[in-house]
Amino acid sequence: MDRQVSVMDNMLAEYLKNGAAAYGAELDDRMTGMFFEYKRMLLEWNEKMNLTAITDDREIILKHFVDSLSILPYVKGAGRIVDVGTGAGFPGIPLKIVLPALETVLLDSLEKRIRFLEAVIGELGLSGAEAVHMRAEDAGRSETFRESFDIAVARAVASMPVLLEYCLPLVKPGGIFIAMKGSSGDEVAASGKALEILGGSIQEVNDFVLPGSDMKRSVIIVRKVRQTPTKYPRKAGKPSKEPLV
Repeated sequence: MDRQVSVMDNMLAEYLKNGAAAYGAELDDRMTGMFFEYKRMLLEWNEKMNLTAITDDREIILKHFVDSLSILPYVKGAGRIVDVGTGAGFPGIPLKIVLPALETVLLDSLEKRIRFLEAVIGELGLSGAEAVHMRAEDAGRSETFRESFDIAVARAVASMPVLLEYCLPLVKPGGIFIAMKGSSGDEVAASGKALEILGGSIQEVNDFVLPGSDMKRSVIIVRKVRQTPTKYPRKAGKPSKEPLV
């Protein structure tokens, strides 16, 4: 991953380091280089498949990398995390770069995305990271993954009741689910029934603005207070068609 660093790269590196520092991450040169290689691969593969609509370097750093690291304070100290509907690897890969000891499962239902993620894992040498081709509903019903994670995270567009059914079955009792949203206003209000059924309790709602921008973000922290009944998650497709509301 060694390459000549241009003036622009230096500026982008400082931009990344400053954004990461806002959430307690001190990036060394090796980590910064890994982020740059990840960005290069993202743009290269994006020409062949739809991984992201964001192709500007600074926007990738802010909207993908820094945004992913915004949950770092909640993830530090965790042993095992699952990124549900990871897409191009956000937030799982940025978190793994900054926390090398974090055992990370990147879960996605689209096989071509998994091929990209496996290439990134290999190129960056991310030991303890695994890309898994599986729907969240199937993972939540499998002996391998059910209630086996300290943390589940989703940076997805699905509604909160749907995300809860995707993610809480994967979390150990006592663990947390982190929902990364654009805003939290109606999301929390609509979640009462799903939380009661699935064994969750909202612990914290954190609304903030990404550093150096006017982009609003919200993180909803859900504590898993008891085991999820074995009938959940329901079969694939059911949670989105018939949310628990």
